[in-house]
This record gives sequence, C-alpha cells and structure tokens, in this order.
Amino acid sequence: MPLVRTGAPGLVVARSQVYQCNKGPIELSTVWLEMLKPRTNGARPQRRNPVNTRKKLLTAARREFAKSGLAGARVDEIAARAGVNKQLLYHYFGDKDTLYLAVLEWVYEEIRSHERKLNLEGLPPEQAIKKLIESSFDHLALHPDFIVLLNDENRNRARHVRASLRIEDMHSPLVSMVSTILKQGVRAGTFRKGVNPVHLYISIAGLSYFFFSNTPTLSAIFGRDLSSATAKRARRRHVVDLVMQALRP
Repeated sequence: MPLVRTGAPGLVVARSQVYQCNKGPIELSTVWLEMLKPRTNGARPQRRNPVNTRKKLLTAARREFAKSGLAGARVDEIAARAGVNKQLLYHYFGDKDTLYLAVLEWVYEEIRSHERKLNLEGLPPEQAIKKLIESSFDHLALHPDFIVLLNDENRNRARHVRASLRIEDMHSPLVSMVSTILKQGVRAGTFRKGVNPVHLYISIAGLSYFFFSNTPTLSAIFGRDLSSATAKRARRRHVVDLVMQALRP
C-alpha cells in the first residue's frame, strides 16, 4: 500500500489503490534507511546517493517485472538485485504497484524521448513518416522487455497506466506532431486526405509489435526463424513499404 503523511509529525498511514510515483515537496527523511556501506580497508564509510539508489531500484525492478510480471515479481528480489536495503524500496515507491507504475512510465518516456530526438518536424513529410516507422521497429527490436511489460499491463487491464498522471501527457505531443506531418504531406500532394493520426500511429506500432511479441509462434507456424537478423530486416522493409503505400493519394 502507498504511504502518505498525516497532520501529525512523523505519522504515516496507508492509502489504497493510488499508483502515483510523483512525490510531493515534503519528503520523509531517509537518514536511518541509507545504510552505511562497510569498508574492509579501514576507510570511512560513505552514505548512499539517493538518486543512484532510486535508479538502481528502478533498473532492478524493470528486470524483475520483465522476468516475472507484476504478480510474480518479489520485492526481496528487486532489493537484492539493486543491492540496497528493502526498506528503501518502500520509502521511495510506497509499494510494488507504485514501483511497477514507475517502471512503466520509464519505458514509455524512453521511446517518446527517442522519437523527440528524431526531429521529424524538420524533415519532408514522407521522410519523416518513414523515419518514424523505422525508429518504432528498431526500438522494439532493441528493447524486448518493453513488449513483455506492456503485455503484462494489458493483462492487468491497464489499471496502472490509467492511474498515471504522466503517460497520457507524453503521447499528446506525438499525436500533434504526426497530425502536422500528415497535413504537410497532403499540401505537398504526397499523402492522401483523411488519415487519422492516432490510427496511423497504432498501425505503425502494431505492425512491429505483433511481429516481435509473436516471433516464437510465428516462427513455428511458418517453419522459419523470424528472430534472425535477415528476417527482421525483411520485416522492417515490409512495414515501411506497407505504411507508405497506404498514405499515398
């Protein structure tokens, strides 16, 4: 259960079903939690860096959630992976659900940040959409844990994503950007009218996502290794060609 401060100094109570990892301006002291690392050479021990500790916990949690899902992940294992006191996990994130949401926000921000760095709005419309398709495919190829985490969250009916105050805001600029690029393409005569930017992005993501999330079964069904570099390159070209053909007048 997440923890919140009450009016009484030092008193903390449980709060139910609120998965929000953004902390307020008042932080509980972690002095007693930041355990000193023992030194065998007689040097004076130093306290852990809170920023690094939080990063270690998130990294460990991302691996554990991708490996075991939300239901199977263990807080003890996450703390052990991070090499920190388990109480620090509860201090920074409140509970396992809030930590899980923090990981989801991280992986969504990761792909949105990558897309922002493409500077698509400065490119000709056709080149911009082509680059977006290729980037989406490549990101999934390089981050298989993203697919696993999203599959798990979909099994949970997106209850953590729905509770996030950040994830929806991350996607609004993306939709606006794609809409602008489509309008530019229509004016230039390279794209047809009436393409919905949200549906276009879902199609771009879906054509790549399905391939990677179902590679084992697809490989078995069609009797070929779709996890090979050759198969991935062929799929990438196909996805780009399919979407670009769909946009032409």
